[in-house]
Amino acid sequence: MSSMAREIMAFILTTSGWVLVSSTLPTDYWKVSSIDGTVITTATFWSNLWKTCVTDSTGISNCKDFPSMLALDGYIQVCRGLMIAAVCLGFFGSVFALIGMKCTKVGGLDQTKARIVSFAGLNFVCTGLCSLTACSLYAQRITSEFFDPMYVAQKYELGAALFIGWAGSTLCILGGAVFCLSLSEGMSSSSSLYPPDRKAFVNSGISLMSRAAPQSQASHARRPPPDCISSSQQFDKNAYV
Repeated sequence: MSSMAREIMAFILTTSGWVLVSSTLPTDYWKVSSIDGTVITTATFWSNLWKTCVTDSTGISNCKDFPSMLALDGYIQVCRGLMIAAVCLGFFGSVFALIGMKCTKVGGLDQTKARIVSFAGLNFVCTGLCSLTACSLYAQRITSEFFDPMYVAQKYELGAALFIGWAGSTLCILGGAVFCLSLSEGMSSSSSLYPPDRKAFVNSGISLMSRAAPQSQASHARRPPPDCISSSQQFDKNAYV
């Protein structure tokens, strides 16, 4: 597979993962609980990062937003921050990926584009890690309350939003890792501009020039100056006279 096709595949993976992570943030069903009657489900309780709701058997939902951010549980605040950071990092990663991919006409030289794509891959990896941490932290709180025999309040189960977030995080991490490999390929392609044979030829020429320079200096040092030659010839003529 060529590097261009690999980058296109990584861009599809990361963009799909970023869309899934972004759709997880406003999704309703982060945690779900239901009260079953003899025949039908009488009420369904569900909650996300922003509100908690209850839906009765007729399909009417009554929701209540969380009243104050400072009064929230700590894990909900952490999950909010991580998910918002994941969405922002994924956006910047998409922009840098479009600039640095080889199939686009912007970004400069191949080595510069490889660095830009590698930075985009790092952003997508951070996107996946932030989303993965947020979903796992929220799921850990749900499971700990569910299996705690001393917890007497309403117990919830894992909602669909958590599984969507885990899937999007996996796609972002995989695609970002493929993007990061473009940096090593860009460095290897730049070093291949000077093959070993040409380097050896250039080195041999430099060594020959360095050897020839002392020899030329020595020959100039052994040659007598012109004044000495002329004076010696004049002396010979006067001696015979």
